[in-house]
Amino acid sequence: MCRMSDRPARWTQATVYPDMWADPDDDPRDSGGNSPDGELATLHDYLTGYRLTLRMKCEGLDAEQLARRSVPPSTMSLLGLVRHLAEVERNWRSWIGDGDPLPKLYGARDADFDGAVAEQAVVDAAYMDLAREQAATDAALAAHPDLGERVGKDGIAVRELLVHRIEEYARHCGHADLLRECVDGRVGQ
Repeated sequence: MCRMSDRPARWTQATVYPDMWADPDDDPRDSGGNSPDGELATLHDYLTGYRLTLRMKCEGLDAEQLARRSVPPSTMSLLGLVRHLAEVERNWRSWIGDGDPLPKLYGARDADFDGAVAEQAVVDAAYMDLAREQAATDAALAAHPDLGERVGKDGIAVRELLVHRIEEYARHCGHADLLRECVDGRVGQ
């Protein structure tokens, strides 16, 4: 007797390495060239890779799937992660400058996740917010190419900011792996 399950079957589009998200020739994260030269270029390469991974984990899903929550009581969703990372990018600029912190994009604590509702306008706004905030933070940090330079009120090293950005994306890409698998069963690195 066959039982119904609410768990989607696990699958991948990759045919060369079945534990991967995409085949090497189709993976936009694989430049196919040499690794970058220098610490700054390496840090930027890792950040770019994790940013692409997050987008890849969200691609091909509709608004309802992107807003689908993980297991209760968590409010985490793929859309919530996109919104959260936009908020985090914005917050990092407060660490770089000497002025007052920028106002929150989405409101009080956890509003980035709580407001991640299954509406296409919310999805579109989240992607626009993320792109804008990433570009603004990238530009603010580009003014400080010395990784040892200390910036902001707290005198945090640029290197620490860059490593923390990578850590934040890496952590949430791990969440995105699990969230995507719960949504439609797709797996892979």
